[in-house]
Amino acid sequence: MYILLMGPPGAGKGTQAEKLVAQFQIPHISTGDMFRAAVKNGTELGKEAKKYMDAGGLVPDAVTIGIVRERLTQKDCAKGFILDGFPRTTEQAMALDGILKDLSINLTGVVNIGVPDTELVSRVTGRRICKACGATYHIAYNPSKVEGICDKCGGVLYQRDDDKEETVKKRLEAYHDQTAPLIGYYKKQGVFIDIEGMQNIDKVYTDLLAALKK
Repeated sequence: MYILLMGPPGAGKGTQAEKLVAQFQIPHISTGDMFRAAVKNGTELGKEAKKYMDAGGLVPDAVTIGIVRERLTQKDCAKGFILDGFPRTTEQAMALDGILKDLSINLTGVVNIGVPDTELVSRVTGRRICKACGATYHIAYNPSKVEGICDKCGGVLYQRDDDKEETVKKRLEAYHDQTAPLIGYYKKQGVFIDIEGMQNIDKVYTDLLAALKK
């Protein structure tokens, strides 16, 4: 099962990916997580990526494509994967086509989770992350029992720079300008699946599974 997850920031891709991982026992490959890990570790790639992430922009193709190619060649991807956050542009999609061809892989489906911008801003700006263990909360949808404190480890919760309103709006602008055209690209390939993201989490997943089985 080789799945590409699409959708704007805050559409719920991560939540659906967790369910798919449990269902199919395949890795969830998020470029965002890889970039944040590099930033946390202070690598040269991390320092370069942070400049773009903090500004709400996109990390350069050469850096991103290299990371993805290296990841997809690892053994745990042999029977499938869930790719989330890449490609973001038509150029990246063409590069991914080349990577998959080299690996003799055909995408099972390209799943797009659609959600209006106003809802997305509310979802993303409400996120809070534990500094100690990385657990994720939301001030409206999934608040911690004690405000600002992690339920799991007692760590301090904070708002990531790329989850602040000004940055989120810039990320959405970048998405609409550069990533939305991918919908047409994958429709032409006959692998595009559109899912209504304003439904509850379980209904989104039910629709997603049904579409993939087709």
